[in-house]
Amino acid sequence: MNDIKLALLGSPGAGKSAVLVRFLTRRFIGEYASNSNSLYHKRLSIDGRQLNLEVFDPCSQSSEARCILEEPVDWADGFVVVYNISDRSSFINAKNILLQIREARMENCKGEVEVPVCLVGNKQDLCHARQVCEEEGRCLAQEHRCNFQEVSAAESYQDISALFTQLIRQMMELLKYRGDRRRYSGSKSMAKLINNVFGKRRKSV
Repeated sequence: MNDIKLALLGSPGAGKSAVLVRFLTRRFIGEYASNSNSLYHKRLSIDGRQLNLEVFDPCSQSSEARCILEEPVDWADGFVVVYNISDRSSFINAKNILLQIREARMENCKGEVEVPVCLVGNKQDLCHARQVCEEEGRCLAQEHRCNFQEVSAAESYQDISALFTQLIRQMMELLKYRGDRRRYSGSKSMAKLINNVFGKRRKSV
Protein backbone atom coordinates (compact mmCIF):
# COMPACT_ATOMS: atom_id res chain seq x y z
CA MET A 1 0.00 0.00 0.00
CA ASN A 2 1.40 3.37 -1.06
CA ASP A 3 1.87 6.27 1.35
CA ILE A 4 1.12 9.62 -0.32
CA LYS A 5 2.15 12.90 1.34
CA LEU A 6 0.44 16.14 0.35
CA ALA A 7 0.97 19.69 1.63
CA LEU A 8 -1.82 22.30 1.51
CA LEU A 9 -0.73 25.95 1.41
CA GLY A 10 -2.40 29.35 1.17
CA SER A 11 -3.20 32.70 2.74
CA PRO A 12 -5.43 33.28 5.78
CA GLY A 13 -9.04 33.39 4.59
CA ALA A 14 -8.37 31.56 1.31
CA GLY A 15 -10.41 28.61 2.58
CA LYS A 16 -7.72 25.96 2.14
CA SER A 17 -8.86 23.96 5.18
CA ALA A 18 -12.45 24.13 3.94
CA VAL A 19 -11.31 22.76 0.57
CA LEU A 20 -9.47 19.91 2.29
CA VAL A 21 -12.30 18.98 4.66
CA ARG A 22 -14.75 19.05 1.75
CA PHE A 23 -12.56 16.48 -0.02
CA LEU A 24 -12.00 14.29 3.05
CA THR A 25 -15.55 14.32 4.45
CA ARG A 26 -17.79 15.78 1.67
CA ARG A 27 -18.92 18.37 4.25
CA PHE A 28 -18.49 22.14 4.16
CA ILE A 29 -17.12 23.50 7.42
CA GLY A 30 -17.12 27.23 6.68
CA GLU A 31 -14.22 29.42 7.67
CA TYR A 32 -12.09 28.98 10.73
CA ALA A 33 -8.67 30.28 11.67
CA SER A 34 -6.01 27.99 13.03
CA ASN A 35 -2.74 29.02 14.64
CA SER A 36 -1.38 25.47 14.61
CA ASN A 37 -0.32 22.91 12.03
CA SER A 38 -2.57 19.91 11.35
CA LEU A 39 -1.86 16.49 9.85
CA TYR A 40 -4.78 14.53 8.38
CA HIS A 41 -4.83 10.83 7.48
CA LYS A 42 -7.22 9.06 5.11
CA ARG A 43 -7.21 5.66 3.40
CA LEU A 44 -8.24 5.89 -0.25
CA SER A 45 -8.76 3.63 -3.25
CA ILE A 46 -7.88 5.17 -6.62
CA ASP A 47 -7.90 3.18 -9.85
CA GLY A 48 -8.16 0.00 -7.77
CA ARG A 49 -5.02 0.82 -5.78
CA GLN A 50 -5.15 1.25 -2.00
CA LEU A 51 -3.18 4.10 -0.50
CA ASN A 52 -2.70 6.01 2.73
CA LEU A 53 -3.00 9.76 2.25
CA GLU A 54 -1.32 12.16 4.68
CA VAL A 55 -2.14 15.85 4.29
CA PHE A 56 -0.11 18.52 6.06
CA ASP A 57 -2.26 21.63 6.63
CA PRO A 58 0.00 24.24 8.25
CA CYS A 59 -1.02 27.57 9.70
CA SER A 60 -1.87 29.90 6.83
CA GLN A 61 1.09 31.60 5.16
CA SER A 62 0.92 35.39 5.11
CA SER A 63 2.79 37.26 2.40
CA GLU A 64 5.61 38.08 4.81
CA ALA A 65 5.98 34.63 6.32
CA ARG A 66 7.98 31.78 4.86
CA CYS A 67 6.44 29.19 7.15
CA ILE A 68 6.37 26.68 4.28
CA LEU A 69 10.15 26.42 4.55
CA GLU A 70 10.04 25.68 8.27
CA GLU A 71 8.99 22.15 7.30
CA PRO A 72 11.14 20.08 4.93
CA VAL A 73 9.79 20.70 1.44
CA ASP A 74 11.01 17.31 0.31
CA TRP A 75 8.55 15.67 2.78
CA ALA A 76 5.67 16.26 0.39
CA ASP A 77 5.01 14.29 -2.79
CA GLY A 78 2.74 17.10 -4.02
CA PHE A 79 1.26 20.49 -3.14
CA VAL A 80 -2.11 22.23 -3.31
CA VAL A 81 -1.82 26.04 -3.28
CA VAL A 82 -5.11 27.83 -2.58
CA TYR A 83 -6.12 31.46 -3.11
CA ASN A 84 -9.41 33.34 -2.81
CA ILE A 85 -10.68 34.68 -6.16
CA SER A 86 -12.27 37.64 -4.31
CA ASP A 87 -9.01 38.62 -2.58
CA ARG A 88 -6.18 39.74 -4.85
CA SER A 89 -3.62 39.73 -2.04
CA SER A 90 -4.16 35.98 -1.57
CA PHE A 91 -3.43 35.47 -5.29
CA ILE A 92 -0.20 37.46 -5.02
CA ASN A 93 0.73 35.33 -2.02
CA ALA A 94 -0.01 32.17 -4.01
CA LYS A 95 2.54 33.39 -6.59
CA ASN A 96 5.12 33.74 -3.81
CA ILE A 97 4.36 30.27 -2.46
CA LEU A 98 4.77 28.71 -5.92
CA LEU A 99 8.14 30.45 -6.24
CA GLN A 100 9.18 29.19 -2.80
CA ILE A 101 8.26 25.62 -3.76
CA ARG A 102 10.26 25.87 -6.98
CA GLU A 103 13.31 27.39 -5.27
CA ALA A 104 13.27 24.92 -2.39
CA ARG A 105 12.89 21.91 -4.70
CA MET A 106 15.77 23.12 -6.88
CA GLU A 107 17.95 23.55 -3.79
CA ASN A 108 16.99 20.39 -1.87
CA CYS A 109 16.00 17.90 -4.58
CA LYS A 110 18.58 18.12 -7.35
CA GLY A 111 17.81 15.71 -10.15
CA GLU A 112 14.21 15.26 -8.99
CA VAL A 113 11.41 15.41 -11.53
CA GLU A 114 9.02 18.29 -11.01
CA VAL A 115 6.76 17.72 -8.04
CA PRO A 116 3.00 17.73 -8.81
CA VAL A 117 1.30 21.00 -7.81
CA CYS A 118 -2.29 22.20 -8.18
CA LEU A 119 -3.16 25.90 -8.01
CA VAL A 120 -6.73 26.32 -6.75
CA GLY A 121 -8.88 29.43 -7.00
CA ASN A 122 -11.43 28.99 -4.21
CA LYS A 123 -14.72 30.77 -3.49
CA GLN A 124 -16.02 30.62 -7.04
CA ASP A 125 -19.46 31.29 -5.52
CA LEU A 126 -18.23 34.84 -4.84
CA CYS A 127 -17.71 35.59 -8.53
CA HIS A 128 -19.75 38.80 -8.13
CA ALA A 129 -16.88 40.07 -5.94
CA ARG A 130 -14.12 38.61 -8.11
CA GLN A 131 -10.72 40.36 -7.98
CA VAL A 132 -8.74 37.69 -9.85
CA CYS A 133 -9.95 36.61 -13.27
CA GLU A 134 -9.80 32.93 -14.17
CA GLU A 135 -7.35 33.55 -17.00
CA GLU A 136 -4.83 35.06 -14.56
CA GLY A 137 -4.92 31.91 -12.47
CA ARG A 138 -4.58 29.72 -15.56
CA CYS A 139 -1.58 31.74 -16.81
CA LEU A 140 0.14 31.52 -13.42
CA ALA A 141 -0.37 27.76 -13.38
CA GLN A 142 1.06 27.46 -16.90
CA GLU A 143 4.06 29.54 -15.87
CA HIS A 144 4.79 27.11 -13.04
CA ARG A 145 3.71 24.05 -15.04
CA CYS A 146 1.08 22.97 -12.56
CA ASN A 147 -2.61 22.03 -12.59
CA PHE A 148 -5.24 24.72 -12.19
CA GLN A 149 -8.89 24.75 -11.18
CA GLU A 150 -11.41 27.17 -9.74
CA VAL A 151 -13.77 25.66 -7.15
CA SER A 152 -16.28 26.54 -4.48
CA ALA A 153 -15.76 24.63 -1.24
CA ALA A 154 -19.16 25.95 -0.16
CA GLU A 155 -21.06 24.56 -3.14
CA SER A 156 -19.33 21.66 -4.89
CA TYR A 157 -17.74 18.41 -3.76
CA GLN A 158 -17.31 16.96 -7.28
CA ASP A 159 -14.87 19.60 -8.56
CA ILE A 160 -12.75 19.36 -5.43
CA SER A 161 -12.75 15.56 -5.51
CA ALA A 162 -11.70 15.62 -9.18
CA LEU A 163 -8.74 17.96 -8.62
CA PHE A 164 -7.43 15.96 -5.65
CA THR A 165 -7.87 12.67 -7.52
CA GLN A 166 -5.96 13.99 -10.54
CA LEU A 167 -3.16 15.31 -8.34
CA ILE A 168 -2.91 12.06 -6.36
CA ARG A 169 -2.62 10.11 -9.64
CA GLN A 170 0.31 12.34 -10.60
CA MET A 171 1.87 11.81 -7.18
CA MET A 172 1.52 8.03 -7.56
CA GLU A 173 3.32 8.28 -10.91
CA LEU A 174 6.07 10.29 -9.21
CA LEU A 175 6.49 7.61 -6.54
CA LYS A 176 6.62 4.93 -9.24
CA TYR A 177 9.28 6.92 -11.07
CA ARG A 178 11.29 7.29 -7.85
CA GLY A 179 11.00 3.56 -7.15
CA ASP A 180 12.04 2.62 -10.69
CA ARG A 181 14.99 5.00 -10.51
CA ARG A 182 16.10 3.58 -7.16
CA ARG A 183 15.84 0.03 -8.52
CA TYR A 184 17.80 0.99 -11.63
CA SER A 185 20.47 2.72 -9.54
CA GLY A 186 20.63 -0.26 -7.18
CA SER A 187 20.94 -2.69 -10.10
CA LYS A 188 23.80 -0.67 -11.58
CA SER A 189 25.57 -0.58 -8.22
CA MET A 190 25.14 -4.33 -7.75
CA ALA A 191 26.33 -5.04 -11.28
CA LYS A 192 29.39 -2.87 -10.69
CA LEU A 193 30.10 -4.64 -7.39
CA ILE A 194 29.76 -8.10 -8.97
CA ASN A 195 31.94 -7.05 -11.89
CA ASN A 196 34.61 -5.71 -9.53
CA VAL A 197 34.61 -8.87 -7.38
CA PHE A 198 34.58 -11.42 -10.18
CA GLY A 199 36.72 -9.30 -12.45
CA LYS A 200 39.46 -9.26 -9.83
CA ARG A 201 39.13 -13.02 -9.38
CA ARG A 202 39.51 -13.62 -13.11
CA LYS A 203 42.64 -11.48 -13.17
CA SER A 204 44.18 -13.39 -10.26
CA VAL A 205 43.64 -16.81 -11.89
